[in-house]
Amino acid sequence: MEEIYFRKGSSTKISGIIKSFWQIDNKESISIVREKIIPDGYPELIFHYGDYYKTNINGVWQTQGLYLIAGQIKNHFFLENTGESKIFGIKFQPWGLSELFKIEMSGLTDKVIEIPDKVLDTLKPVKEISVGSLSFDEKVTKIENWFIEFFSDLDLKSFKGQKAVELIIENKGKAELKNIQSEVGISERSLERYFKSKIGLSPKYYSRIIRFSHIFKLVQSNETDWSDIIFITGYYDQSHFIKNFKEFTGEDPSIYSFFEKNLANFFLKK
Repeated sequence: MEEIYFRKGSSTKISGIIKSFWQIDNKESISIVREKIIPDGYPELIFHYGDYYKTNINGVWQTQGLYLIAGQIKNHFFLENTGESKIFGIKFQPWGLSELFKIEMSGLTDKVIEIPDKVLDTLKPVKEISVGSLSFDEKVTKIENWFIEFFSDLDLKSFKGQKAVELIIENKGKAELKNIQSEVGISERSLERYFKSKIGLSPKYYSRIIRFSHIFKLVQSNETDWSDIIFITGYYDQSHFIKNFKEFTGEDPSIYSFFEKNLANFFLKK
């Protein structure tokens, strides 16, 4: 049986960089499972302490490394375990990895790659905690403390572009970008440049992902019908909604299994 643990960052000192922590721990039986991963708008660091995984992002299956960095993805992809699943993950705010490690995020779009050696050297204490034998909550507490100390030596600034990202998320991807630019005081060109470097997607595409991900939270509430969901999430009409849903998931919303226990549903509802 596979158990999935999740916890939002509990320290306000790191909430501007780290969104949440998660862990998959395979118990008892081991079976090969193919999972679909759907865009949610947040990059991650992933530490495997079980067997390797395989991914299919661009039509080719590849075996992953054990210590990974995942950038923004534009469409769904597939992954498959090769044996025992034991994974610890850190989900960052959209700008988090770029701010911490000066990573050009456009180079990570639609990629899950091994953590660069220089970054992994810096993260050695985090890696050792992540793959160790502590409980999930103990790992999170120790890693939070490490990042708090790490942050104290960094000059982390809040840019206008970051505020724009926050407003997109706050408005569930529905706000007009021109209105956000006006509120933040940033030009269209500067916003595009910020998103390319710090996020890895255009502002428009990122807004689409955030709006799309809100669907899952509404469906989970079980109090809203489809016509209300289409209206609340700001789609023009049903055909527009279905077209976007199929682009991100590869499936029609009428047949998608929203309540199936899988990784895509777990992360999109968190």
